[in-house]
Amino acid sequence: MAVIGAGVVGCALARRFTLDGARVVVLEKAEEVLDGASKANSAILHTGFDAPVGTLEADCIRAGHAEYREIRERMGLPLLECGALVVAWTAEEAARLPALMDAARANGVDDVAPLTAAETRTLEPRLGAGVAGAFRVPGESLIDPWSAAHAYLAQALINGAELRYGAEVLGGRFEGSWSLATAAGTVAARLVVNAAGLYGDIVEERLTGASTFQIRPRKGQFVVYDKTAAALADHILLPVPGERTKGIVVCRTAWGNLLVGPTAEEQDDRATAALDGATLEMLRQRAEAILPALAGHEVTAVYAGLRPATEEKGYRVRADASRGYIAVGGIRSTGLSAALGLATHVRGLWDEPLRPLADPLWPEMPNLAETAPRDWERPGNGGIVCHCERVTRREVEAALTGPLPARTFAGLKRRTRVTMGRCQGFACGAELAEITAGRLAQPMLPDAATREGGDD
Repeated sequence: MAVIGAGVVGCALARRFTLDGARVVVLEKAEEVLDGASKANSAILHTGFDAPVGTLEADCIRAGHAEYREIRERMGLPLLECGALVVAWTAEEAARLPALMDAARANGVDDVAPLTAAETRTLEPRLGAGVAGAFRVPGESLIDPWSAAHAYLAQALINGAELRYGAEVLGGRFEGSWSLATAAGTVAARLVVNAAGLYGDIVEERLTGASTFQIRPRKGQFVVYDKTAAALADHILLPVPGERTKGIVVCRTAWGNLLVGPTAEEQDDRATAALDGATLEMLRQRAEAILPALAGHEVTAVYAGLRPATEEKGYRVRADASRGYIAVGGIRSTGLSAALGLATHVRGLWDEPLRPLADPLWPEMPNLAETAPRDWERPGNGGIVCHCERVTRREVEAALTGPLPARTFAGLKRRTRVTMGRCQGFACGAELAEITAGRLAQPMLPDAATREGGDD
């Protein structure tokens, strides 16, 4: 079977079908995995408490959340169990809290707990003025979004799956099985799963002649504060959600920073998520209204990403058994949390008997989170290359080898966090250029560290 797209959902699909015994090929049009919507998100592992009740999205988030917790220790994946507070800032928002808690319980998240304004301030004493109430969601957590997806795909690869880069799907013909025309040659498959994210509707039209959904890219901009700001909030601070988005979140990251975002801006461009100074200033002002002490802390990075929203709010998953085709479209900001659940759901849509692997291999990912010991603390690491993020030469070398080596500088950043700290690569760029010389599909340019610093 062929998975089109190596975002987090495609990586999870490859893992699930491989473990269940399928011969899997992943077709990625870029020169690196996680190069589309999955390269930018808020890195929250959601419980699904606020998902629309009774939907596929709610089911997949719940299942994905549970499976991540089940497998993450075996894969070395971090989990910062901080919980979330849904904070009301007006009387009108406070009046909506009981209904949101009822929806959470209907989604199987029954440990939510209401808080008065005073109780909220006891938990988060640095909140700004105007707190009208809140409720706590203990199961909301923070993770490393890139090591999770890398782990899913690495497990597929070490158990027999194949990954082809530069393999944009240009068309296909189904005559009992698929013959896919790609930029990297022809691929035969009995089943095609379209997880092409921001290009999912285009891929579907190329394969079937028409698309059943239309991608409407939604941009999210983020502001990242320096590590000194992380101590200002223990919980993920969520607003009362709107009809269209979860709203602007303030939370720590697994890497020890403090994050604010995202925005939700509709646009036509599927490839570029441009940053806007006025919007970033709005985010900063909102963050400093929520946590006034942020005003004394530096912003170290800004970035933006695109979510593959569609003309409808829900996931756009459908199977056409007669053509061996499954579309997995419209996976928006909850895709990171839902990916493993989606993979299991999609596997169930393919009525093909398979023999699951009896004793599959498990990859162990390097830890980049501040919640566990890092490589710089261990002997023989070759020295620290990136001092802002304390990345060692051994970590960089490891990211350039193995079953899923970095092929671009952006990919190296996602695997190690080099150049993603305060100096944005000013200090370590030259050494990284020397280490990566001749080892990346796209060579690192002299100013790539700083130029690409806000992209991820």
